[in-house]
Amino acid sequence: MTEFYFIRHGQTKANVMKMKQGTINTEITYLNENGQKQAQKLADNFDISFADRVISSPLERTKQTTAILNQSAHLPVSYDKRLVEISYGQWDGQKNADLRKIHPDAYNDYLNDVLPMYVKYATDGETFDDVIKRVDEFIKEMANKYPNEKIICVTHGFTVKAAALDILQPKDVMALPEPRNTSISKITVLPKTNEFYLEYYNQLY
Repeated sequence: MTEFYFIRHGQTKANVMKMKQGTINTEITYLNENGQKQAQKLADNFDISFADRVISSPLERTKQTTAILNQSAHLPVSYDKRLVEISYGQWDGQKNADLRKIHPDAYNDYLNDVLPMYVKYATDGETFDDVIKRVDEFIKEMANKYPNEKIICVTHGFTVKAAALDILQPKDVMALPEPRNTSISKITVLPKTNEFYLEYYNQLY
């Protein structure tokens, strides 16, 4: 079986500002001081040397998190664009508070985050299903390529959520909140049958 450990990157300035980072890859989306400390704390408490490899999103905030986590383990690192964050299209770089004032019907009240129908307004944004599909393809391909490996996947909040949604397929996709910065979610895939199991979700160390 293949074990995937999905890790969300550390905090960024854009996180603090409650901004839609999407696929933006500028300094505002790099790890801030607290994000670097979060990644170091995880590295100190979750030794990734048990794993066989790291596969990361190619965005800088995930690369930075990977470097901190892998500073002692020295695992081979590769990058896969299917692990990038959801692109909110024209909403990338905008604050949730501003967007919600204009499009209150596109937001979940409890989570203060966008509903799947947000693409009604951000017409060039990725749909939730688009992200679920690409993450599903990534997991299946890597499980077939590395059928007996443990893989660290350093990625983004919605991308981790998409992986969990792919397995759980809840009636309401908003019932599952995005995981916190530097949390770990484990997915196990059985060989040949491609059966997915969500072992745990949003676990902090």
